[in-house]
Amino acid sequence: MFAVRPDRRPSGAGGDAAFESRQGVRFEGVSKTYEGSTVAVDSIDLECPAGEITVFVGPSGCGKTTTLRMINRTVLPTKGTVSLGNRDVSQLGLNELRRGMGYVIQDGGLFPHRTIQQNVATIPLLTGTPKRQAYAQAVELLARVGLSQDLAKRYPYQLSGGQRQRVGVARALAGDPPVLLMDEPFSAVDPVVRGELQQELLQLQRELRKTIVFVTHDMDEAVLLGDRIAVFAEGGRLAQVAPPEAILTDPADPFVENFVGGDAGVRWTGLLPATDVALSRPPTVTDTENQSADTWRLRIDSSGRLLGWQPPGTASPDALVPCRRTFRPDREPVRAVLDALLLSPCGLAPAVDADAHLIGVADAAAVGDVLTTHRGQVS
Repeated sequence: MFAVRPDRRPSGAGGDAAFESRQGVRFEGVSKTYEGSTVAVDSIDLECPAGEITVFVGPSGCGKTTTLRMINRTVLPTKGTVSLGNRDVSQLGLNELRRGMGYVIQDGGLFPHRTIQQNVATIPLLTGTPKRQAYAQAVELLARVGLSQDLAKRYPYQLSGGQRQRVGVARALAGDPPVLLMDEPFSAVDPVVRGELQQELLQLQRELRKTIVFVTHDMDEAVLLGDRIAVFAEGGRLAQVAPPEAILTDPADPFVENFVGGDAGVRWTGLLPATDVALSRPPTVTDTENQSADTWRLRIDSSGRLLGWQPPGTASPDALVPCRRTFRPDREPVRAVLDALLLSPCGLAPAVDADAHLIGVADAAAVGDVLTTHRGQVS
């Protein structure tokens, strides 16, 4: 599932006493070697800009998670420096460092013996927030990540995987940390829930402007979420660091090209806003009309809500063919328009608003115009 990536440029916000707001993360000559001379991370130089999402992507065992964990000193580098803002993390107190960072892992990493409310309130309580205030903030955060306050008194085992993951995000945000570390947080849930969580993270980032370092092995997820993508190769080598558009259209070497895959062009359309696609007046028939036509038409109800496709030569609503795919121009990318075109019985992609009211249709020529324009901008 894809959504248009919102503008996430940093603006405003505050921080706690331990950390200044808008701190980026920087790796300078960082390596990690384990016993037996096994190189997990090989001399990387990398900047994770403040207020942006930097995604670490690559195959299993390439050093993504090891690199992430060196930020909060869960793993110590063999050589090199990891900095938060202008401060070497090795010079910060461990409690100070970790309480200034949110950390989200698969399945939320929740404490099974604590209620959801207690889980979310963990960091505020550790930093001296009064219990009543911390619990009230926890309920507010649950709402922010799309969970009902009715869940506050439940335990993790009573929640679904997607709900536990949302709680994990709420807990990571509870101390209002300027930095969030996210280690494959959505990989354990089904595709539908995963898409919902991705879109919720983008919405949260639009509001909060955190510095987020996100680990995934999924290139689609990296392209959707990342302001910048760091592609890791075998042996902990950093193969390329660039915005998603550049990774897809100008891979640095054969490894990156192969990792991105043969559908890089299709992925690229996931970055282009559907609002750029020109809509035309749709051929419609209302639910009170019963006259046939020689072309496909879209049947709508009295309020303009889309009901389905009316095949040529038919007049009865009973003959309707369901719309397998529509798109929301304000929320989805050109990739969604292409999908709707391919699944349409007549080469027209229906565009709808939030209430499923038909607002127009897009055809292949309109999509082609957008691709031509953006291809010229990339080149």
